[in-house]
Amino acid sequence: MTNEAMSPLRRRMIEDMTIRKLAPKTQQGYIRTIRDFAAFLGRSPDTARFEDVRRFQLHLAANGAHVPILNHAVAALRFFFRVTLRRSDIIEHTTFIHEPRKLPIVLSPEEVARLLDAAPGLKYKAALSVAYGAGLRAAEVISLKVGDIDSKRMVIRVEQGKGRKDRYVMLSPHLLELLRAWWRAARPQGWLFPGRDLRHSFATHLLEQNIDIRVIQVLLGHAQLDTTALYTRVATKTIREVMSPLERIARKVERAEPPA
Repeated sequence: MTNEAMSPLRRRMIEDMTIRKLAPKTQQGYIRTIRDFAAFLGRSPDTARFEDVRRFQLHLAANGAHVPILNHAVAALRFFFRVTLRRSDIIEHTTFIHEPRKLPIVLSPEEVARLLDAAPGLKYKAALSVAYGAGLRAAEVISLKVGDIDSKRMVIRVEQGKGRKDRYVMLSPHLLELLRAWWRAARPQGWLFPGRDLRHSFATHLLEQNIDIRVIQVLLGHAQLDTTALYTRVATKTIREVMSPLERIARKVERAEPPA
């Protein structure tokens, strides 16, 4: 499929997702799925029929795609055909796969206490205590800011948690004292637990060391090279070392000029 054929279609889909306030990560995933679908078809996806969608799903399953990936593909295809193309008949019989729910592993209070005592340092003990003491997800813990701890009302503000929803959770006196001890020791500014961007720094610094971007892709576990390529936008050392074509022209002119 040519870029000329895709450009207006992709633009319209992005507009449709923007109107509906889909998260940037969701938008990127949907666009990637439709691009893969087009590559599978070998033509523009707006020419697809139901049988093409079915073959694509079978292709994903046969190549070992896990249930979350299959469900993500269904969501992207449904949005594309129902919203962007207004062809609901194409995805009428596409269904999500429901995995059997497994019971979670529950630690005893004694096991939790041993886990917290074994934490390697105050930072990790505080972070694990927030997760257990307030019922936060790992992503919610690392996204906490110092200002989210409200000692007056004894609550913690969780901003844009799962489902992009804000909520408040309880702040126990013991947890507050532990967080205060961590703050006195590290004086974090902004993020309560700094270090959340180390993965991004890792990738950017490797890129600035001229490590092949495909090697970085493997190290980060990215399925698509496009995801890894985003780091080229922030690799300032790499950008700074690129010679401008204007500089090359100027040097040629200087060499061509006769000596005075």
